[in-house]
Amino acid sequence: MAAVRTTHWDRTVSIIGNLYPKDEASLAAEVDGVVERTLVDFGDRVSTGQDLAFIDTASYEALAEQAAGNLARAEASLRAARQDFARWEELKRSGIASASDYDQGKAQLEQAEAEVKASVAAQSVAQLDVNRSRVKAPFDGAIARRIAGKGDYVKVAAPLFEMVNDAVLKFIFQVPERYASLVQKQLPVRFSVDNYPGEIFTGNVYLISPAVSTASRAFGVGALVTNTGFRLKANTFARGTLVLQKDAPTLVIPLQAVVSFAGVTKVFVVENQIARSRNVVTGRIREGFQEILEGLAPGETVVVSGQNRLSDGTAVAPQSRISSPEGKSSPVEKESHDTR
Repeated sequence: MAAVRTTHWDRTVSIIGNLYPKDEASLAAEVDGVVERTLVDFGDRVSTGQDLAFIDTASYEALAEQAAGNLARAEASLRAARQDFARWEELKRSGIASASDYDQGKAQLEQAEAEVKASVAAQSVAQLDVNRSRVKAPFDGAIARRIAGKGDYVKVAAPLFEMVNDAVLKFIFQVPERYASLVQKQLPVRFSVDNYPGEIFTGNVYLISPAVSTASRAFGVGALVTNTGFRLKANTFARGTLVLQKDAPTLVIPLQAVVSFAGVTKVFVVENQIARSRNVVTGRIREGFQEILEGLAPGETVVVSGQNRLSDGTAVAPQSRISSPEGKSSPVEKESHDTR
């Protein structure tokens, strides 16, 4: 037999989820026109502000030049109107100009000023369209998909590219509601992915949903993962563990003490050298030891061999010793098979 012992394991919960890009965007056309050329394709890495495509830039540059010319003409008209109005003011002070002539000069000045404001606005819009005709990357990342190509005619809001920032990924997973009080930001996450078997990646919790799903009785959690060398791909399936508590006291018994049959997990607890069957709730297995979540208390003794010949009430006797999780030995006893 062996004693139920308390050791220190990290308290964890198993998790499965997906790795999403921290930022992603669907880049759309902001002007109408023919795509002159695209400069990138899927898989290309780009930096913030880099040109990705040109849409009828020559036409929009011509319109911007026209708007600049209209502004210059409006400014010249304004200068002339100011000079004329200054003369009307002088003539009015001299008593030569009539009030109606003065008012007409003032109206012409105000109209010229309004035309300049309208021309300034038109030039700003035209320059904005020039900038929008050059599609640029909104952040550092990679092109996930190119939708439009050279020669395509696109209208405003037509999709052009799909882009992701995969330098940092979000590992999104669900945690059962019974752990809600334990989940905090910065808790460590360890996980693996199928395309790197046996390799462990890490991250830290940074998002915690405030609501539990009524369907799954779980809540969403997100961990930030630095994608060193861009080895991990966005939208990859991942599985791992969330570390809820470091070195938490944990009840364990030797793995061979656990008996599972027909969906029932139990152990035989020795009470006054009599084996008593007891149902237990088990957790993790590590290095030959089974975590016990419910059903046992520290210091109790369990049978570790011959359980198939035992029934509730069978007498047992000592035999040898068995190692504990810390490498120490604990008493082990042999079943005597004498029934009382």
